[in-house]
Amino acid sequence: MDKSVNIDFVSVVEETFALEEQPLAQYSSLALAYIGDGVYDLIIRTMVVEKGNARANLLHKTVSGMVKASAQAEIIKKIEPVLTEEEKGVYRRGRNAKSYTKAKNASLSDYRQATGFEALIGYLYLAHKMDRILELVKLGLQEG
Repeated sequence: MDKSVNIDFVSVVEETFALEEQPLAQYSSLALAYIGDGVYDLIIRTMVVEKGNARANLLHKTVSGMVKASAQAEIIKKIEPVLTEEEKGVYRRGRNAKSYTKAKNASLSDYRQATGFEALIGYLYLAHKMDRILELVKLGLQEG
């Protein structure tokens, strides 16, 4: 059975905490990557936990392997051909953003691609496009 996303989580948070929706152009690429990292992490954690109960350290190890920079760099390579021009622009701005940190155990190239991927996820999340995020993540995680 196909389950669709029935709740606009961003709107619920905005309403609950009386926040005003901000224009997407206001956010820096690194701010988009920051929120995108959390959204992507939650999607992966949900997938891993839903596959069955396991010890927390095993869950953490599984999730860590899926959210590391090199794994995200592979995902963006798979999904880039299906991105809209707008999405490609968000990804490029995130990839090219000047960050003052570097991921442990990641090449600079993988880290930048992962930052671009996270910026894209953050942008789509704040644009209330959770269905698009799930579509892209599913495509990116497919084998082959």
